[in-house]
Amino acid sequence: MSAPRKILHIDMDAFYASVEQRDDPSLRGKPVAVAWRGARSVVCAASYEARVFGVRSAMPAVSAERLCPQLVFVPPDFVRYKAVSRQIREIFARHTDLIEPLSLDEAYLDVTTTKTALPSATATAEAIRAAIRAETALTASAGVAPNKFLAKIASDWNKPDGLCVIRPRQILDFLTPLPVGRLPGVGKVMEGKLAALGIATVGELRERAAAELEQRFGRWGRRLHELAHGIDEHPVQPERPTLQISAEDTFEHDLPLDELEPHIRRLADKAWSGYQRERERVARTVVLKLKTADFHTLTRSLTPPQRPRSAHELGEIACTLRERVERPATTRYRLVGVGLAGFVDRDSYQAQTDLFDTATS
Repeated sequence: MSAPRKILHIDMDAFYASVEQRDDPSLRGKPVAVAWRGARSVVCAASYEARVFGVRSAMPAVSAERLCPQLVFVPPDFVRYKAVSRQIREIFARHTDLIEPLSLDEAYLDVTTTKTALPSATATAEAIRAAIRAETALTASAGVAPNKFLAKIASDWNKPDGLCVIRPRQILDFLTPLPVGRLPGVGKVMEGKLAALGIATVGELRERAAAELEQRFGRWGRRLHELAHGIDEHPVQPERPTLQISAEDTFEHDLPLDELEPHIRRLADKAWSGYQRERERVARTVVLKLKTADFHTLTRSLTPPQRPRSAHELGEIACTLRERVERPATTRYRLVGVGLAGFVDRDSYQAQTDLFDTATS
């Protein structure tokens, strides 16, 4: 058998809020929400001081303020957050080229082989965290494990500013007492289904045969069996040419379709912000992604005659795509995403546009 991989999951601590507190000393020690105040606003990030009151990301701003009346609202500044994210990415690149960013504030790193002479994956994680602290004045938590899903669980284990290492011989003992909700993809609905079978912990899930789980839950049952045994063969995937730029959120509570508009518009702004980095290509297609409470994923897309030219237009089109979701009005959704796809070379697109304009004039 090949030697196990050495995977890190690095996760910045309350990233957007921590950047704001770093740059504005008057915010330090206070409950901070990165969000616009208002009925249609949603919390992008919450400081640890705010989390004590139950404030969480993706929560409506009015709900957050109700939980914490002294909450300080700070408008998001994604240009600044991206600049800090690039600093952090440069630190990662000193150690490995196998970097899979998940967002501005977290990434997987494969450090099975590194560019440095550090003796272990743990030492590499410690060096990365120390460099982030020294160069950005921010803290990061890290998980070290033989695969991605374990590294992600581990990075959340000792937050904030923590490090957790799961060695191969420790995997089953580490997983056994965990509630099944700690496994990736197991939300409230799946927890309920497993609870109905008498399964509350990963250890209890591991006792069930793969065939039984697959019969009940299809391919997802097979995946559950693998996760319960600590198996995850997905490699770290370095960045590739972008096929889609998107932003998505999983909600704290499932929502009906008619309450998704403010979330869709917020995510459209976020996706558009990422799209601004694309200098050589343009996107023609708008994509709306939804995941129902029972884990069915729906996507709806539209390639309009004129490509979206602003975050507002992207949000407008994404909102109209809800009309193509043929589900009962009682259906509730645990996740929504907005994306741009259908990328073409900018010069080629402009040439086609010019040709069409000439032909119709």
